Amino acid sequence: MKALIASGGRGTRLRPITHTRNKHLIPIANKPILHYAIEAAADAGIKEVAIVINADSDEVPRAIGDGSRWGIRITYIPQLTPGGLAQVVALAEEFVGKDQFIFYLGDNLVVGGVRRFIDEFLRSGCNCYLTLSRVKDPERFGVPEIRDGRIVSVEEKPKQPKSSFAVAGIYLYDHHIFEAVKAITPSTRGELEISDAHQYLIDKGYKVGFAEITGWWKDTGKPTDLLEANRLVLEYITPDIQGEVDDRSTIAGKVIVERGARIVNSVVRGPAIIGENCVIEDSYVGPFSSIGSKTVVRRSEVEYSIILRECRILNIGIRLEGSILGNDVEIVEATGKPLVHRFLIGDQSRVEVV
Repeated sequence: MKALIASGGRGTRLRPITHTRNKHLIPIANKPILHYAIEAAADAGIKEVAIVINADSDEVPRAIGDGSRWGIRITYIPQLTPGGLAQVVALAEEFVGKDQFIFYLGDNLVVGGVRRFIDEFLRSGCNCYLTLSRVKDPERFGVPEIRDGRIVSVEEKPKQPKSSFAVAGIYLYDHHIFEAVKAITPSTRGELEISDAHQYLIDKGYKVGFAEITGWWKDTGKPTDLLEANRLVLEYITPDIQGEVDDRSTIAGKVIVERGARIVNSVVRGPAIIGENCVIEDSYVGPFSSIGSKTVVRRSEVEYSIILRECRILNIGIRLEGSILGNDVEIVEATGKPLVHRFLIGDQSRVEVV
């Protein structure tokens, strides 16, 4: 069993954060999203992993390395232009060979890992095994039609979904998937849709099975999805105080304070994580917040937010909530006259003021 992880694409729905970073390297609970996929493969006992990357960038290989830190070997496969998930699979044919493999979208998160899906796939004798999750907006995903306990069709982003299930970003295949991805043609979006490959397998009589994800699964394609994924991951953290917390501060609930961080005359209410060498002073950090390394929060309040590294949030009179800040962002109190809001904002940003 091998693993294939997708980490290409441009992350247009997550701009402006993705103007300067691959979306799969955005941190969730202070750890890049892509790490969760790699850890899931390693925890399932997989030793050989391929990651499909944008051909014009070495950002992911530089950030991830050769896999030795997880006890695995990583092969990088360049993708010249985004052409759909079925194209990603096609690129991996030489790497996979005749082996069975799990295909994991690197911007997806699932609780509990993937070992049980691998075990069920191997026991089932299926050629293709899909994971399904009930969602409120199935029209955003590939949607299966299920009759008598069998998948009879799969449609990509249907206007009228035939079920409330989404095909989640974890798929298991044998080598017949390569026959399917070679046989399909681009959709109206100009992409080789993985749903069309699944439909091909169904039409040709290959055995397509499925399992429902009974815990939580999250596709982190939008900013609101990132915040929700951050919330879900933080629910499962183990408290660990390695930094300094002075006697005027209060730590409540599940909180991680990493090495070198200082909490001074502040309240941190978990679940939350405070990164290495942060300073939280005369401030409040509320539940479901991730504060990146070397960030300073002083005389301010932050809750349900993702703050990346080396930010400065100083003397803000209102609570920062439901926010995502990139690296080296400053939000500071205005000084001088007149008292005004003053912004320096890149493309596709969003700011709400009161």
